[in-house]
Amino acid sequence: MGSSSWVAILLFSLTLLCSCFATEVTYDASALIINGERRLIFSGAVHYPRSTVEMWPDIIQKAKDGGLDAIESYLHAAIKLGEKILTNGTRTDKDLGNSVTLTTYTNAAGARFCFLSNVDSSNGANVDLQNDGKYFVPAWSVTVLDGCNKEVYNTAKVNSQTSVMVKKSDDASAKLTWAWTMEKKKDTMLGRGSLKAHELLEQKEITSDASDYLWYMTSVDINDTSIWSNATLRVNTMGHTLHAYVNRRYAGYQFSQWGNNFTYEKQVSLKKGTNIITLLSATVGLANYGIRFDKIKTGLAGGFVQLIGKNDVTMDLSTNLWSYKVGLNGERKRLYDLQPRISVSWNTNSSYPIGKPMTWYKADFKAPFGTNPVVVDLQGLGKGHAWVNGHSIGRYWPSWITSTNGCSDTCDYRGKYVKEKCNTNCGNPSQRWYHVPRSFLNNDKNTLVLFEEIGGNPQNVSFQTVTTGIICANVYEGAQLELSCQGGQVISQIQFSSFGNPQGQCGSFKKGSWEATDSQSVVQAACIGKQTCGFTVTKEAFGVPINAMNSINGIARLAVQVAC
Repeated sequence: MGSSSWVAILLFSLTLLCSCFATEVTYDASALIINGERRLIFSGAVHYPRSTVEMWPDIIQKAKDGGLDAIESYLHAAIKLGEKILTNGTRTDKDLGNSVTLTTYTNAAGARFCFLSNVDSSNGANVDLQNDGKYFVPAWSVTVLDGCNKEVYNTAKVNSQTSVMVKKSDDASAKLTWAWTMEKKKDTMLGRGSLKAHELLEQKEITSDASDYLWYMTSVDINDTSIWSNATLRVNTMGHTLHAYVNRRYAGYQFSQWGNNFTYEKQVSLKKGTNIITLLSATVGLANYGIRFDKIKTGLAGGFVQLIGKNDVTMDLSTNLWSYKVGLNGERKRLYDLQPRISVSWNTNSSYPIGKPMTWYKADFKAPFGTNPVVVDLQGLGKGHAWVNGHSIGRYWPSWITSTNGCSDTCDYRGKYVKEKCNTNCGNPSQRWYHVPRSFLNNDKNTLVLFEEIGGNPQNVSFQTVTTGIICANVYEGAQLELSCQGGQVISQIQFSSFGNPQGQCGSFKKGSWEATDSQSVVQAACIGKQTCGFTVTKEAFGVPINAMNSINGIARLAVQVAC
């Protein structure tokens, strides 16, 4: 949504909240101006379909009591057409058979506003409302009728272009040359921190959002190595990732699959005398919704740290004296910045390490040509954080592969909702490409810095541009076909066009049981060689007789897929 749209919503919201007295609302580039006073406005969202009309006064009052100045909602134009009738009229429901219901709102003056709902998850319905007209209601959809005799919206007939984006490399995106340095850990390997406590502290409270990382360090004295030389380190943590070192030796890392607590277990070797145990807890974002989300703990607080020796002899270290350190030394030195606080020596004369945890990488690159959006492909990396010219572009975790099950070549949202519907990208990283705003980039030299937490290979990291590959539309008869390529490209090929009852979705369209013979030629004539094209989809436009036998199965659709 553009900035002007957000301003419009905010101004409308303020009008609702200030309707009891005259209010002058304007704005400029810096602020909203209410009655001549520049204001900072805090806005919250309300989903009106999830509340009744009777609930709104209480919702608005609670929003005001909570410090909100404005409420943003989904103000659908079709619903707004019937606002006066819906909020002042009486409602009746009539079962029309075949899973179709007619809901009518009527006010005192006799004005009407109607909804036709079809809850059949497979079959569309032809509805004859006599003097109010005939309508085709697709399966699992709702039609909005203004005046109960004019279709203004149907949830299954939304006409919008689907753009399938492609990523392209250019000559400027040469293979990157990497410099590197290891995260310095001498202090934490020796158990040195800035805070001490005889308990496991909560991570958010200690880090104060200054870093994703918190070091927990303690020591344990071992006298009998026959019991403890080969032990199990067991840690219960609220996560999200935990690394462990014992006497400077890396024991490995584990993470929570779903962001909740988990138990870390690794085999460790303890020596006679003093042993230093160093744990690094890392968060991957924090909860920002749900009941009391701000109270959800992270790190080791509420958990335990144990050593399990021979014959299951257990030593609990949870109330040991623990030292704490917030963040990485590389963060403190601002290795990601173009001008680090402290001079850093980057290795350039030797091959960079692969699969080595706690490694910083740096490479210079030229910005890709043109004005298309830029992304960096982080394929081959493990987990960490990326910066471009000192600007964070986010955490990455491409080594976390999604489940290979649950995806399908077809997508059908009809019927009861289940979260597994229309899954895509099975067996791949949840995210591999990361957006780099062009405002972050310089015309000449740019610098990419990576902190690789668990070990990866930056060999295949590259910068690419994003452009439109194919665009699709699925338009019901009577609606407007609208196609548009971006970046000055034109429509070069009609890859699929079928007016009738086509099946499938963008990228996998198929012809249905019937189609107009002019399906391809009509779209070719209207669109080839143009940056944008469009026309009203009708049987006449495709040379189909009005009373053709196919009409008994409902109104026709046009499915189109073109290349830019």
